[in-house]
Amino acid sequence: MKNNYKVEVKLSEELLRKLLIISREEGRSVNNQFLFMLRNNIQYYERTKGRLTPQKLAAEDVTPYISEE
Repeated sequence: MKNNYKVEVKLSEELLRKLLIISREEGRSVNNQFLFMLRNNIQYYERTKGRLTPQKLAAEDVTPYISEE
């Protein structure tokens, strides 16, 4: 089973409004729209700069983002 983590993101009011409009027009929740855009950005990054290897992913420290909820 996948773990899901919450990450707080600070947005300007303008960015928030744009995100809300795009989410509604695309028929997605704000969370799903944000994930969709993030995945697309990661795909672009990997196409232009190379794949992020499992070793590189495993070496990244995620503990600051894991909360005890």
